[in-house]
Amino acid sequence: MSILRVVFWDQLSLSISSLKDVQPSDTVLMFELQDEVTRVEHHPKKIALWFSAMRHFAEELTNKGINVRYIDFNDAFNTHNLAQEVKRAVHSLSIKKIIVTEPGEYHFQKTIHSLEKSLDVDVEIRADDRFLSSIEEFKKWAGTKKELRMEYFYRNMRKKYNILMEPDGQPTGGLWNYDKDNRKPPSLNIIPIKRISHKKSEILKNVLELVRNNFNDHFGDLAPFDYAITKDQALMELDHFIENILPYFGHYQDAMLKGNAYVYHSLLSSYINIGLLLPLEVCQKAEAAYMQGKVSINSAEGFIRQILGWREYIRGIYWLKMPEYAELNALDAKTNLPSFYWGEKTHMTCISEAISHTKIHAYSHHIQRLMVTGNFALLTGLDVKQVQDWYLAVYSDAYEWVEMPNTLGMALFRDGGIVASKPYAASGQYINKMSDFCKQYYYDVKDITGVKACPFNALYWNFLQCHREKFRKNPRLSFMYAIWDKFDTIKKDAITSRAFDILKKMEEEGL
Repeated sequence: MSILRVVFWDQLSLSISSLKDVQPSDTVLMFELQDEVTRVEHHPKKIALWFSAMRHFAEELTNKGINVRYIDFNDAFNTHNLAQEVKRAVHSLSIKKIIVTEPGEYHFQKTIHSLEKSLDVDVEIRADDRFLSSIEEFKKWAGTKKELRMEYFYRNMRKKYNILMEPDGQPTGGLWNYDKDNRKPPSLNIIPIKRISHKKSEILKNVLELVRNNFNDHFGDLAPFDYAITKDQALMELDHFIENILPYFGHYQDAMLKGNAYVYHSLLSSYINIGLLLPLEVCQKAEAAYMQGKVSINSAEGFIRQILGWREYIRGIYWLKMPEYAELNALDAKTNLPSFYWGEKTHMTCISEAISHTKIHAYSHHIQRLMVTGNFALLTGLDVKQVQDWYLAVYSDAYEWVEMPNTLGMALFRDGGIVASKPYAASGQYINKMSDFCKQYYYDVKDITGVKACPFNALYWNFLQCHREKFRKNPRLSFMYAIWDKFDTIKKDAITSRAFDILKKMEEEGL
């Protein structure tokens, strides 16, 4: 039987389930598609990462004696459409069966299911066992729970994989979560650690030229390009992080600094999400570093929680709630995305820094995404789909399964509380505490209502008041409503007026 095994750009793992029993007579299909890199206009660095990593992976498979049908971007017969390329391969190779690992995004899954009917071939969809919780396992855990809190899911995952666990079943160190130790503001002790820059292969050089010629109108800088594009390079990145950066990660993982996009974050999510690194191997290396006394428990646990806990939880939420999840908009947010999200000038240093890091690196760390760009989108009621498309386009680690629940649920609270127990809204005081963005600032972070008051301040109070009926019973917000209620009428009116002026100025001329 002629078998076609389809491998997507985020499935670049030799252990991927679709390849586990590959035979010499089988064909592995891979492709570079215009449809997918422009469905949203992805960052040039992200496209370069995809294409170069895919070409290296195809070369690796070929060297192992596996037959690869690779459709590159400039192939004269490339239809640039996923379904059409599968159909073309089926017809030209007389394929009787298609094997694919379950895609990471809902619309791909629909496409794959449709192929079985349209092509009259057997389609076998295998579970993606690189994830540490299967879709069915997460559904079973969710069951009929009214609240799906990540913390309890994470504890189950710790036990399942025996990560940072003691023989008696208790968590190592006595606590499940050391987050209280991981919120130090920036200090003079933060010294940037030089990151790895990999030697450019001929494959990468060719891809960079291709991206430069075809996608130079997409938001983002292509150069410099320092991403790992092979498994070996990704392992170098992992080892460098564990040895040199993880010891400092814990305390300062929430800190933000001007001109420092990375601080002590790992930059490994792009490699895990594309398949060059496996989540379990990453967690086990971090655990080993703690066991060897190289890193503190709060650094090791905080890092592992992001992968073993949050990453798996977010993926579970996506598949549990789709496709209805994509249409949620609990706060009826419809304001157009401001131009400064695409790099236009703004006087808000925090926004400017986050967007600048994004433009240059196709990266900004999770606190910038949540508490700066996400927080601003929440407070100003930016259109849910526009915000989602922006996050999906501009970050090299963004795929719909991870981006949508993080954006729609965590940052925007538009799912009504499925992911987060409260909206992650904050005034400028939070940003001032956790960054140096507010020093020598155009806006005054201590002012709420003046013409140069930090926009986040009035927007924060206005947001709470506008949505009071939704949030007044939330115990995590009761203290803030008690403060608002103590303001006199003049102050409340001044805050509301300032927020109105900010929103009007944002839409008409920018901030």
